[in-house]
Amino acid sequence: MLTSFYDAKWQVTSDQAIYYREIVGNAFGLGSALFGLRRNALAWPVGIVGNVLLFTVFMGQAVGNDQGTPLYGQASRQVFFLITSIYGWWQWRRNRRRTHGTAVEPRWATHRQRLLYGPLALAAVAVCYFVFRAIGAGFPVPWWYYLADSWIFVGSMLATYAMARGWVEFWLCWIAVDLVGVPELLHFRYYPSAILYAVYAAFVIWGFIVWLGISRTITPQRLADPAIETVA
Repeated sequence: MLTSFYDAKWQVTSDQAIYYREIVGNAFGLGSALFGLRRNALAWPVGIVGNVLLFTVFMGQAVGNDQGTPLYGQASRQVFFLITSIYGWWQWRRNRRRTHGTAVEPRWATHRQRLLYGPLALAAVAVCYFVFRAIGAGFPVPWWYYLADSWIFVGSMLATYAMARGWVEFWLCWIAVDLVGVPELLHFRYYPSAILYAVYAAFVIWGFIVWLGISRTITPQRLADPAIETVA
């Protein structure tokens, strides 16, 4: 059964196929985002299922898929998502026990945290650029592919970690990832993922507005009562 599902695909043209696991994996990704918007800890296990499926898709020809060029940044971030999802799942469940039902309370990152993670992210993009370029030396792709994939990988890492911590900025990170990810996926003909990334873009803007509104109601409460323990 698993082998049949792994191999199942829609042959669009003689040289282009869309694997059903790409569609299913992205559906789980969207489900994870919806649970995240509602601050429900189920966002993490649902996301893990999507991460595993999409990892097998984005490895492309490296694992025998007909889909084409391996997107190492896209594939690598699925591994990081899985690891971070375990941390996020534990963190949100822990928060829910401590706050009697609230998995996460949205807030902005501090200036110190921004000054720490901003430069680290830029440095990581530079490192990933050279690493992905060395790994993918055998595939005929333009130079910008490695830069785009590096940002998608690092930006996704930053967004997922920020989500686990409850930072409102994680929605802004996803917007920046989508702005690069949609054109890249269209160029390399990963059409289901490109379409869902475009849907994510609208959804992420909505999520940012919702979390921003919640953070504005929580922050004054914490300023008024310093005894309240900060979550995450």
